[in-house]
Amino acid sequence: MRRLENRVAVVSGAAGGLGRAIAIRLASEGAAIEILDRKDASEACAEIAASGGSAEATICDVTDEAQISTAVHGIGERHGQVDILVNNAGILSGRSPWHTISRAEMERFVDINFLGYFLVTKALYPLIRKNSTGRIINVASRTYFLANPGQMAYVASKGAVMGMTRVLAKECGDDGVTVNAIMPGMVATPGTTANSQEEAFNRVMMNQCIKKRVTPEHFAALAAFIASDDAEMITGQMILCDGGGYLH
Repeated sequence: MRRLENRVAVVSGAAGGLGRAIAIRLASEGAAIEILDRKDASEACAEIAASGGSAEATICDVTDEAQISTAVHGIGERHGQVDILVNNAGILSGRSPWHTISRAEMERFVDINFLGYFLVTKALYPLIRKNSTGRIINVASRTYFLANPGQMAYVASKGAVMGMTRVLAKECGDDGVTVNAIMPGMVATPGTTANSQEEAFNRVMMNQCIKKRVTPEHFAALAAFIASDDAEMITGQMILCDGGGYLH
């Protein structure tokens, strides 16, 4: 029996990139997948279906409470409960000095990268707490630890995600729900490659303990483990998947 057989997993931002890889991996482990994304995720659903899995996608802006409510209602009607939530929908940043960032830009990052996680989690929690094997997995960023110059808005929003993860782990523990944050290294997703040159990927790789590119599939494997029963006593943690690029 596959580790996630008979589980329902909601993955936000899974039309492409890391979210898509996570959705595909969870489906391969037996989970029925529900994708929330502003973009069309039909290709991801078709790939999952072609491998014998089950996937549905709903167009949903994670900052829009009305859209979230509609999406959650549909998921509840289809499944009755949710076992796994992967909060992944977000935006990446280029590099701008902190004193050039406008309030509107800062609020945009916080709205999407942090409040989006909060709103989706809050709306889905009544379905998650129905069983004692609930898993909430927040995709954070090791950039919080690195404090890269020029990424103030992004680092601040992802730092808020890490704080939320720790508080939720304590508040959801009585329901048997684990809450963890997972952080990738520099992964060649469309969003990352749009802001980084090939030499940047090579430089990051050479600073790792393991001199090998981190792929979306590596990261998805971590998500699948944290979603499984094997990780039932892991909660409130910030877990890196970056080949030992940052040791803390």
